[in-house]
Amino acid sequence: GTSDPEALARNLARVVEEAGKAASAYLKPREEGKATLDFSEPIADMVKTVSKVVEYWMGEPERTVEAERRLWAGYLDLWASSLKRMMGEPAKPAIEPDPRDKRFADREWSENQFFDFLKQVYLITSRWASEMVDEAGGLDEHTRHKAGFYVKQIANAVAPSNFVLTNPEVLRETVASNAENLVRGMHMLAEDIKAGHGDLKIRQSSGDTFELGRNLATTPGQVIFENTLCQVIQYEATTKDVLKRPLLIVPPWINKFYILDLTAEKSFIRWCVEQGQTVFVISWVNPDKRQAKKSFEREGVLKALEVALKVTGADGATAVGYCVGGTLLSATLAWMAAKGDERIKSATLFATQVDFTHAGDLKVFVDEEQIADIEYQMKMTGYLEGGKMSTAFNMLRPNDLIWPYVITNYFKGQKPSAFDLLYWNADATRMPA
Repeated sequence: GTSDPEALARNLARVVEEAGKAASAYLKPREEGKATLDFSEPIADMVKTVSKVVEYWMGEPERTVEAERRLWAGYLDLWASSLKRMMGEPAKPAIEPDPRDKRFADREWSENQFFDFLKQVYLITSRWASEMVDEAGGLDEHTRHKAGFYVKQIANAVAPSNFVLTNPEVLRETVASNAENLVRGMHMLAEDIKAGHGDLKIRQSSGDTFELGRNLATTPGQVIFENTLCQVIQYEATTKDVLKRPLLIVPPWINKFYILDLTAEKSFIRWCVEQGQTVFVISWVNPDKRQAKKSFEREGVLKALEVALKVTGADGATAVGYCVGGTLLSATLAWMAAKGDERIKSATLFATQVDFTHAGDLKVFVDEEQIADIEYQMKMTGYLEGGKMSTAFNMLRPNDLIWPYVITNYFKGQKPSAFDLLYWNADATRMPA
């Protein structure tokens, strides 16, 4: 029990107060019509997709009975092993978590009978739900993929580790600090909703640790060209001898260019200039409705190439494409090949997809209906809000990029550690229509 009931009562009152501030930060932009993200369409798509799985199993009573029987068989196995354990007999768990699953790393999940039982009920149920999707007949491949993805998202969200009273680590912290952790957490939650203009922008890195030009993006360079689509930054080689052919880097247009110029010891751009490279980097504009009709080729990659060759007097350039910037570079190279343009002499792709046949869970977000919805939204504003893309990418790895931060930030009340990559990841940009 708590050592100071009065302090606990005071802190619980403060939790309610901070929760009120969080609710106000959420509601205010909606009342003013300024909310940027609308999740009604994705939720509707999720409900519609999962309902197709339910329809299959409800189609014949025998199927439903068999499915329920399997679930209850798992629960009965768990009950039998739990009774044995209660009586002091050795008992093998009915189900074990994946050794890589960090959610159940705390010793209490195994040593405490209550938490161990809770963990196994959750694992049995989530495994059964996944099997229901895998075994549902009559689904096309895309619908099955989406249904499996959504079921996994729901299962991850309802994990016992995501609730104060069923997470042993959080419970210990709450009792030990008389709920001071929850006060800090609710305060951060209100701050993060306010920072997201009414939507939760989960902080994944300490925001006050990094500053552009101080400990991020510190390689000396200068903007030598600018148009309505991008800037071209030049970084001069720091060596006595300099390679004649310049290096042109095409970064993604849905994040900032400094992914390749993080802290000094991680900076790819800094490393390049130290090897005698003259580096030119495209920095894409964070677009608004003025860029709605803009495309990337003539004013983007080709213009940056023209600038780099003019400045250096070289006959051609070496190119690097990072992430979707590499996809963009590949499209440009195909166009140049068709035109007989050989000014790019070699190209290297970093973390890039060119053939999207095996795009993994990204395919969940891509079908005619969802694309039509996104196109409609972009038609209204001229761009796609960066938060939408960030949410989609975070959903690809929720147990790494969402729930650990919810627990640490808002339940434990701890600020996340400094991580330059996640600081960059949170510095999202829009995408023009």
